[in-house]
Amino acid sequence: MNLDNPYILLTPGPLSTSPTVRQAMLRDWCTWDDDYNLGIVTPIREGLVKLATQIAPEQYTAVLMQGSGTFSVEAMIGSTVPRGGKLLVLANGEYGNRLGRIAITLGIETLIHDSGELAPPELAKLDAALAADPSIGHVVVVHNETTTGMLNPLAEIARIVKGHGRIFLVDSMSAFGGIPLDVAELGIDFLVSSANKCIQGVPGFGFVIARISELENSKDRSRSVSLDLYDQWQGMEKGKGKWRFTSPTHVVRAFAQAMKELDEEGGVAARFARYTENQRRLVVGMERLGFRCILPHELHSPIITGFHDPESSEYDFKKFYDLLKEKGFVIYPGKVTGIDSFRIGTIGHVFPEDIDRLILAIESARYWVSGF
Repeated sequence: MNLDNPYILLTPGPLSTSPTVRQAMLRDWCTWDDDYNLGIVTPIREGLVKLATQIAPEQYTAVLMQGSGTFSVEAMIGSTVPRGGKLLVLANGEYGNRLGRIAITLGIETLIHDSGELAPPELAKLDAALAADPSIGHVVVVHNETTTGMLNPLAEIARIVKGHGRIFLVDSMSAFGGIPLDVAELGIDFLVSSANKCIQGVPGFGFVIARISELENSKDRSRSVSLDLYDQWQGMEKGKGKWRFTSPTHVVRAFAQAMKELDEEGGVAARFARYTENQRRLVVGMERLGFRCILPHELHSPIITGFHDPESSEYDFKKFYDLLKEKGFVIYPGKVTGIDSFRIGTIGHVFPEDIDRLILAIESARYWVSGF
């Protein structure tokens, strides 16, 4: 094990990165220099569009935004819904509910369809709402809800939203780059993700894949200066990769390396296959040890999986967490309301043999945790 990386992060992000991604941050860059803006930022933007769509890349652009992924989510919502517009939020977990909180805080009229944390969005209810209320101009959903690890039915939702001619926004924070999709094929107008998720970069910026025609329509809609998606896009277009405000240069360079490594692995399809095998081995191993999944298998994603705590009053998550950390693995506490649980991520620079070692570590840890 590398001394500078004492444990594997089995979380939905930030996640474990390769040594070469971390090494890419070891030099400084000038934000005004063409070596940075034309040599790194512009290829990243072009590469993200190619990842997002094979069938209509000319219809889309990529806008990079400083901050965590939530900054980019807020930029997307606050910059695309016009004043007087109405947003429908499909929520089935903490991150869907966050979309609603963002919209309400921004003063946007918001309708929230909350299907509960253990169920996918209600498609018939969505269809009926859009048919009944023409004032709903935009619909937003979380692609992979990491509260539970549920993969929401993106294609089915897209068909309904676009069938009614509405603008479709997608928070694909923990799925883009790890689960195949084509934004043009699905009719997605705006999709947001982050550097430190499935592309396996480090935290520091997010990005929005935007349909150019709809992005042009968003001029002067933003409720923020720093999170103005249209202005950020114009700055990058006119400045040939220049950010309006200070760019996270080291993080951007690491992301360029991460995109290179994604391509070398075989692209999104190959990464999806690795993540899927990671998650399969995790579930098989955990169920062999007596753990129960929060969700039915058919609702799982390859991103993160929730498990019930052992049925013992003596079990202590913190002790379990610390024992696994000593063995080189960091897991995540649970988020599901009213269910004592924990979560284990299967994305990042993590491989099937790492999951096999994790299962052995958990099996060993069981005997050191009281009542477990």
